[in-house]
Amino acid sequence: MDVPQEQEVAVKVQLSNMEKKLVLVFTRNPEFGKVKTRLAASIGKQNALEVYIHLLKHTKNCLSQVNASKRVLYTEVIGQNDIWDDSLFDKELQKGNDLGARMKNAFEKGFKDGFNKIVIVGSDLPTLASDDIKNAFLLLDKNDVVIGPAEDGGYYLLGLKSIPDGIFENKVWGTNTVLNDTLKNISTKKTAFLKMKNDIDTLEDLKNIPEFKKYL
Repeated sequence: MDVPQEQEVAVKVQLSNMEKKLVLVFTRNPEFGKVKTRLAASIGKQNALEVYIHLLKHTKNCLSQVNASKRVLYTEVIGQNDIWDDSLFDKELQKGNDLGARMKNAFEKGFKDGFNKIVIVGSDLPTLASDDIKNAFLLLDKNDVVIGPAEDGGYYLLGLKSIPDGIFENKVWGTNTVLNDTLKNISTKKTAFLKMKNDIDTLEDLKNIPEFKKYL
């Protein structure tokens, strides 16, 4: 059956819009003794690995519901036959000497690839929802930057349409100064904020998450 011309045009427009949006997620290869090391000091390496795998699966499920291209960037080796379905997720390696450099390189490549809205999200957020990512893209319609602030003084989500000067440089990554230092770099940019969330790094972070109470 022939598809009406107006439907063909609508489909092409939809695909074009989808291809301009990109979600990035950084992930560590889930290996025993190499993930959630601070948490492992309290609950053991095997339990920490189980927690991390749970968080990865939750992140994957959230991203799968977002109408955008998706790219997973691994720390050491690109995963094969893992939870990240090759038909849904592009796979690459992170490149750079620190987290800032790795994020900058990932954003630069995304923009070079033709995307005009890019959102990066953490992979260790038990309360992350697909709506958080969808809202970030919507907010980028009228804002230059979207930030999801984290309770530890960093951020769990960053959305950009271009890369502001200095946003990825001169930060002490992993500390409570990251968000404030980032805000200084974007003081002249129109910025929107999502709800604050907490990621999982320590035993204390597990206490309010029902599915993790068995590890306490």
